[in-house]
Amino acid sequence: MSSEAEVQNESLQELTRGRGMLVVVSSPSGGGKGTLIRRALKTVPNLGYSVSFTTRGPREGEQDGRDYFFVSVEKFKQMIEAGAFLEWAVVHGNHYGTSHRQIEQELAEGHDIILEIDVQGATSVRQLVREAVSIFILPPSFEILRARLEARGSERPSDLALRLRNSRGEVEHYREFQYVIINDDVEVAAAQLASVIYAERARRERQEEAACRVLATFKENFEL
Repeated sequence: MSSEAEVQNESLQELTRGRGMLVVVSSPSGGGKGTLIRRALKTVPNLGYSVSFTTRGPREGEQDGRDYFFVSVEKFKQMIEAGAFLEWAVVHGNHYGTSHRQIEQELAEGHDIILEIDVQGATSVRQLVREAVSIFILPPSFEILRARLEARGSERPSDLALRLRNSRGEVEHYREFQYVIINDDVEVAAAQLASVIYAERARRERQEEAACRVLATFKENFEL
């Protein structure tokens, strides 16, 4: 007998066939994935964003429900028990999770949706959704990554040191992704992210239903 989680995952696999496309974007903290995703959301039509849940506090300018759903550790654990997450992980001492319901709904409605997640979460999603498109954002160097994190000014020195230490292992995961974008020039990197999405939309297997509809018009005319 299948568990509820297995049934949900089988349902999600079905939804990704010929329907919405799942795009997984990951990078070390400070790699710039959030900035690139925001630009893609403005320029690429029919593209949605999965708002993750987290137990960390909001940074300056972040809004609940727009950037993250900010919840307590207790609430997060209750959601884990309820099977609410497609994936979840503890990163830099905080919990992060992706809503299963939101992903399923967006894909069912034919929307392409971006997940902005850490490398742990990306690994889990790729295992659950084989059709997912995976993109890794690399900073041009460690020095630039450190400068970006320091300029952000949102972490305590101990948290900043932890993120920098963890970044060494995180960047090694780029080999597990289908696409790699080096975020040196934000305009170029944002254009590359949009180009990947457009190219993936044009893959033959994703255009199969549309192509069949086009071919049907040829058949109809030749039968007249």
